[in-house]
Amino acid sequence: MPATDDQIREKYLERAIRELNQLTRDIQGCEHCPRGNLMPVLGSGHPQADIFMLKFAPRPSEIEEGVAFYGRAGSALMKSFKRLGVDPLAVYGTVFVKCPVSDTDLSAPECRARVLNEVAVVQPRLVVVMGEEAREELNALGVPLAAELAQDPGEIQKLTPSCDALVVPDIDASLDDERSKRAFWSAFRTLGDWYADFPPY
Repeated sequence: MPATDDQIREKYLERAIRELNQLTRDIQGCEHCPRGNLMPVLGSGHPQADIFMLKFAPRPSEIEEGVAFYGRAGSALMKSFKRLGVDPLAVYGTVFVKCPVSDTDLSAPECRARVLNEVAVVQPRLVVVMGEEAREELNALGVPLAAELAQDPGEIQKLTPSCDALVVPDIDASLDDERSKRAFWSAFRTLGDWYADFPPY
């Protein structure tokens, strides 16, 4: 008896969970960065999310919890998702600099490149790139079949044949200043239009 669509989806989800768990173990055992006995900051969200939130480095609240987008940025995003009609369960979020180092220059390039593994497992339809450092890092990674992302906040760009990208300002730098908040929102609300046009299957 052939497998149903639901059974096939379930198998893909199980594999994605397994692969992300293995990546977590690899990151936790990594010795490339001088983080001492502090835990790395891990990605979180749905293992097969349509939307992949990506920023460069974690903030103190994320380092404390060991989870990307924990704290003010995560709360602001949840409010934004609600306003835009985006299902938070369709989202996965991570950072390039996974180790809590005193200076992001101390993070190893091969460690930052682990984002490629996360993208390969999650297979998102859209990567939301937050901030200029994240955009430059993603461009430098050499994602297979990827086009170079331009600094065009709020414009949907083609990253790969199967994945779009949206460049927005760094959310962490946008939380304390009204003008910066407006600039972030102006770019980020494009996500709502993209999501609304996304076929429900």
